[in-house]
Amino acid sequence: MHDKGTIKQAKKQKNFDFSEREYLEGHQFPPYINHRHTMIKLNLPEAQLKLKREDNRMYVWDYIRLRWVILTPEEWVRQHFSHWMTEGLGYPKERMGHEISLEQNGMQRRADAVFYDQNGNPQIILEFKAPHISISQKTFDQISRYNMVMQVPLLIVSNGIQHFCMRIHDTQAEYLPEIPKY
Repeated sequence: MHDKGTIKQAKKQKNFDFSEREYLEGHQFPPYINHRHTMIKLNLPEAQLKLKREDNRMYVWDYIRLRWVILTPEEWVRQHFSHWMTEGLGYPKERMGHEISLEQNGMQRRADAVFYDQNGNPQIILEFKAPHISISQKTFDQISRYNMVMQVPLLIVSNGIQHFCMRIHDTQAEYLPEIPKY
């Protein structure tokens, strides 16, 4: 039998939010999955995601990269947002890439997602944060640095709860009231 002190200590060490019942049964779920195996609701339409558990880890099928990836809070947002862009707003999924490498000032960086035009030129950079991470000036600075390299006309930032879209004109940014349809 485990005492409540052991449970609290396990929660601190694992950074998981799971109930005493789940701990005692040996099932631990990340904080974005509740005890009924359903995900925390985002401010995005629901997406039909493929999930699996392997080696006590949750994975999601990334339909852009065509492979299983570890399900993190940021990945949960990326998958939902990408599905919304392709299924809800009409962006062709064949023109979207996840985890796109770029070099900035001699350092390797990775944009969370990029949408390309029909000629393969980047048109939109997307930066995602986990739902519990607030969108801050630091987030906008990060995506702006990526845009110094890619020079796209549209930047999108989201934590799954809040979404921001900026159209870039020369050196000026105009905030748009919504994400434009394709």
